[in-house]
Amino acid sequence: MALFNIFKKKQKPEKEIKAEKSKEEPQKIVEGVVKKSKERKFLGLASRVLKSPHITEKATDLTKNNQYIFNVLPSANKIEIKKAIEDLYGVEVEKVNIVKIPGKRRRLGRSEGWREGLAKGYKKAIVKLKEGQKIEVLPR
Repeated sequence: MALFNIFKKKQKPEKEIKAEKSKEEPQKIVEGVVKKSKERKFLGLASRVLKSPHITEKATDLTKNNQYIFNVLPSANKIEIKKAIEDLYGVEVEKVNIVKIPGKRRRLGRSEGWREGLAKGYKKAIVKLKEGQKIEVLPR
């Protein structure tokens, strides 16, 4: 019966449990008010909304105007995209424009279909940042 003991959950000693409770999040004192440090709320949202930065010649030219282009999920809206970019990159977004790119059709004889990859159809977001802020899209 010793074989079945490996499946049982081992109990932690009380000392370790008390030590874990004392390692709670540090508190900050701001103007006499005790507040817990702020967590990043939308970090999971960024990974669910943004697919990748859209890197083309036109996109690199738009960086001079403080505009960046991202491929996003087809179900994403402007508010979700704005929150995701502000949280992920730590910048302030002025406005978001969305463009839905239709898929490209292909034919082989009588059968019709759609092209694979990005030509299948996607949604991209053009994000304008406030003056003086930048995003490092391509690592150097």
